[in-house]
Amino acid sequence: MAVMERIKAELAAQPVVLFMKGTPEWPMCGYSQRAVAALRDAGATRLHAVNVMADPEIRANLPRYADWPTFPQLFVHGELIGGADIVVELAASGELARILAEAQAG
Repeated sequence: MAVMERIKAELAAQPVVLFMKGTPEWPMCGYSQRAVAALRDAGATRLHAVNVMADPEIRANLPRYADWPTFPQLFVHGELIGGADIVVELAASGELARILAEAQAG
């Protein structure tokens, strides 16, 4: 399966997907760690994480797919929400909790 199709399949399979460096248990960069912490604080219960360090094809092609140059990248229902700074800002405003509650209700 081509890498762009694999990315689409990951996004279609789960309501909340975080493409990150490392895993939620072992983040490999501060930005990924901040994003995971913000998601957990906002109530993420069904967070599906993809370790881009373990998949060089996804790491190389996701920035082109999403038109977003850095990691982590948070998607909800296949739509890019943003990177670590945006996730943290949304969590601080309470918006991330609302987005997650809606996404995880289905």
